[in-house]
Amino acid sequence: MNKPLRRIALFCGLLVLALLIRDNYVQYVQADSLRTNASNRRVAIERYATPRGDIIVDGNPITGATKSTKSGINDFEYKRTYKDGPMWAPVTGYASQAFDASQLEKLDDGILTGNDDRLFFRNTLDMITGKKKQGGNVVTTLNAAAQKAAYQGLLSRGKGAVAAINPQTGAILALASTPSYDPSTFAGTSGSDEKAWNKLQKKNNPDEPMLNRALRETYPPGSTFKVVTAAAALENGLYKSADENTDSPLPYTLPTTTTELKNEGNIPCKNATMRIALRYSCNTVFGKIGADLGKDKMLAEAEKFGFNSEQLTPVRSNASNFPKSMDQPSTALSSIGQFETAATPLQMAMVASAVANNGTLMKPYMVDKLQAPNLDVISQTDPQKMSQPLSQSNAQILQSMMETVVKEGTGTKAQISGVTVGGKTGTAQHGVANSEKPYAWFISYAKLADGSSPVAVAVVVEDGSANREDITGGGLAAPIAKSVMEAVINSKK
Repeated sequence: MNKPLRRIALFCGLLVLALLIRDNYVQYVQADSLRTNASNRRVAIERYATPRGDIIVDGNPITGATKSTKSGINDFEYKRTYKDGPMWAPVTGYASQAFDASQLEKLDDGILTGNDDRLFFRNTLDMITGKKKQGGNVVTTLNAAAQKAAYQGLLSRGKGAVAAINPQTGAILALASTPSYDPSTFAGTSGSDEKAWNKLQKKNNPDEPMLNRALRETYPPGSTFKVVTAAAALENGLYKSADENTDSPLPYTLPTTTTELKNEGNIPCKNATMRIALRYSCNTVFGKIGADLGKDKMLAEAEKFGFNSEQLTPVRSNASNFPKSMDQPSTALSSIGQFETAATPLQMAMVASAVANNGTLMKPYMVDKLQAPNLDVISQTDPQKMSQPLSQSNAQILQSMMETVVKEGTGTKAQISGVTVGGKTGTAQHGVANSEKPYAWFISYAKLADGSSPVAVAVVVEDGSANREDITGGGLAAPIAKSVMEAVINSKK
């Protein structure tokens, strides 16, 4: 063979070798990433080739599946359906043939489709026996009656959210947000699904119905944050009881300024005890407490309650904010839930739950267990302690203060016959110089005769139709919290 032919043969051999190497690399090294790549249509086809497993509440499915309508290029066998979709959307999220999935539908997609590695042996057995692959179930901690009470309570109030927790375990019992949306309306690939999706997008709908306000929206918590400030005062020994007089002048001028901190109305805040100050919601008392403690002690206490950290339920909740850089006046304002303090409804439910649980904050979660198609338990969530914001004795002092708020203060509309209720109202400023209608807050817990506390609740209401002077946490939010607490208590009878 002459020299030019040898070179061509060698070059061709190298090309064949490179092709073999590339082929093996694709088939063995990249196989899994290509198989699961979101751009691989086979992934979506497989996801909807069989009915998805269900998301379960109180033993009943709140999801389903139906045969897809075959039209155009739609080669998906099944599409998702939802029962009371708008009510449960903040829990389930959506699973759409055209627009992917979100929340539990996304996070537990492998279980619901049956593709999770933990179902490998089950799927192998089904393949051998000729049985069609099935999806598993996601069993939630939600309480159907509490969710219904929360959602219906919010419907007449415009925008708002409710989060309810079992203080003793951290199990989420309700997670409602309004306005909401029906995931069924865009579960397929038709033109009507696309139109429904487009109508829900922020650019087309300023009310943002797809925003999960219970987890993803942070609001100024207003006076509900005074519970955290009271906890900081007790934990740092600034005051040792609920009924000790505070050194609180009236008027109170913010440190290093000439600005007076105002109270709402003519209320008895001068040198008031913390019990009286919480009952009447004295800005002057709690602003001064925050300034006296200083930003470092206030920040440490807020972070023990979960501020400045994202929460995974397993759905992600935005981090609530307590400022890390403040001067004395800003510390005073932050300590009454103003300045840059901002919280999700879940965060404020966590505050109430820690107080109710004698100072122990449990990690919030909404998935009790994952099930195989045959209902075998694949994984189980065990309650987990998150932090200890208060000692037991200080928590009980704060409980007595919050119970006074409901017995004879601003939270009387949350009273439940035969049940001890503790709470705190809040009316948070909104807009530049408080130009917008304020947010109405209420946080609370219920305590039964045996001393157990089955539920803690946070409610925030953005009622655009209400008269400004009628917007109060006690007037708008407390009745919703009451109905949620009653639903949980009645479901245990």
